[in-house]
Formats: sequence, structure tokens, C-alpha cells
Amino acid sequence: MNTAELKEFLDAKVIQYNNPKFIESDPIQIPHLFNLKEDIEIAGFLTATISWGNRKSIITNATKLMQLLDHAPIDFVMNHSETDLEKLQSFVHRTFNGDDAIQFIKSLQHIYKNHGGLEQVFANYAEPKSLQQSISEFKKLFFEINHLPRSEKHVSDPLKNSAAKRINMFLRWMVRNDHTGVDFGIWKSLSPAQLSCPLDVHSGNVARKLGLLERKQNDAKALLELDNNLRALNVKDPVKYDFALFGLGVFEQF
Repeated sequence: MNTAELKEFLDAKVIQYNNPKFIESDPIQIPHLFNLKEDIEIAGFLTATISWGNRKSIITNATKLMQLLDHAPIDFVMNHSETDLEKLQSFVHRTFNGDDAIQFIKSLQHIYKNHGGLEQVFANYAEPKSLQQSISEFKKLFFEINHLPRSEKHVSDPLKNSAAKRINMFLRWMVRNDHTGVDFGIWKSLSPAQLSCPLDVHSGNVARKLGLLERKQNDAKALLELDNNLRALNVKDPVKYDFALFGLGVFEQF
């Protein structure tokens, strides 16, 4: 396929997958349970944080986590007592355990109390064509309070060559307004043009088959290569192609 044919093919796949049916089998359904901006972004951040492994188990465990937060994420984050945190001790998703859950609630409270909230932090450090610096700065602020060293592994740092798939996915959810009701588009201080594709084994393999990616590892260097190629197809909304790459990989075994 030449570039024009590739763009036409991927644009068609975006239309196929970037629609409300996508929500039914995707972890994005968890933040869709909420209406308040802060509830959506906290539910989205926590769900994205545990989004690795089997998708059904991600959704099941993210649902449990929302139950532990009394279905009121921002209220729990801002107003919890030490006793309230004890029930989180039972939570586990793969290597993310109750200690991590408690740490994340404390760190989120710190972000909202002292740094203006999640959107503000990412906006403060954003670059014109990238949020990877923002992700790295966010991690520093998130863990600048007293914390468990083990919890640091659950927030990736792209400046240490991570593709940061989960947090890039979270940013897609918050920043893109796809006008179909999948991505939320509630963060108005950032632009879809600044987003990076959530690069994982599925999207990476499809991108390689389509000639969008040559690098073998799914790391920060691969992400930059993929971003540049997706921006050549659509400079204003390059990450819409995540739906095409993911859909081709997961649903079509392309």
C-alpha cells in the first residue's frame, strides 16, 4: 500500500472501531460510569494503571476498585480517613496490590491538593507535539510525598525509554473528543495533536506489518517512530489510529 491507500484503509478501520460498541469490551467503560470531571479522570487513571493482562480481568478488578472507593472517586481521594484506606488492602490485580492502591490514593490527594489536579499537572509540562515530558514530570510529583518504592513501577517514565502505554492510553481518553462518545475530551488545556499512541504488543505488531514501525522493541524510541508516521497521516489527531491498530490486532488478528 502507498501512503494514500494506507491512510484510506486505516481511516475506514477508525470508523469501524471508534464507536460506542467499542466501550462494551474495553476498560474505558469504567470511567464512563461517572459524570463529574474529577470522578472520570480518577476512575480513568486508576483503570489505566491496572490495564495490562486479560481485558475481562482488568474490567472486573477496576469495577471492584470503584466499589472500594464507594463509587465516588474524587470524594474518596480528598476526604478519606486512615480507616477508609484499610479496605483497599484487599485489592489485587497482578502485581498491583493493596499497598499500591493505598499509595495511589494518597498520591492522587497530593496532586489535587497541591498541584491543581491531574489535568493541570500534564498541561504545565506539555510540549507542542508531545506529552512525554509531562508524563515524566507527573511521575516525579506523584511520588514526591513519602511513598513505597515498589509503587513507582506502576507509573512508567518515557524519559527512561518506556513506551508508557497505559498512561498514554489514559491521556487519549481524557484529551481526545471523538464525537462518538468513546474518548471523553474533557481536558480542554491539551490538544489531540500532542498525544502519543498507546503502544502495546497488538498495536506494535500491526504497525510493523503495515510499515508504520521498524523498531523491534516496544519502547520510547519505537513510540517516537510510530508517532511521527501517524502524524504524517493526520497531524491534528494522530492517535485516532490507535483504534485501527488495536482493532486490527485484537479483533481481526491481522
